[in-house]
Amino acid sequence: MSSGTTELAWFKSSYSGTQGDDCVEVAIADQGVHVRDSKDVSRPAFVVGRDGWRSFVRFVDHA
Repeated sequence: MSSGTTELAWFKSSYSGTQGDDCVEVAIADQGVHVRDSKDVSRPAFVVGRDGWRSFVRFVDHA
């Protein structure tokens, strides 16, 4: 990956807690969807392929 995760446009998941204790951020890029813990952005994010992300979102939506 040529660009760092700090250059991505991160946004909080709508499923993140309002108290700041369960914060997940995502950023969409060409290679997939990056996911990180917003409380500790020094930890590496992981990347999920777009198909995998779609499957995950469908699963969560029906849970």
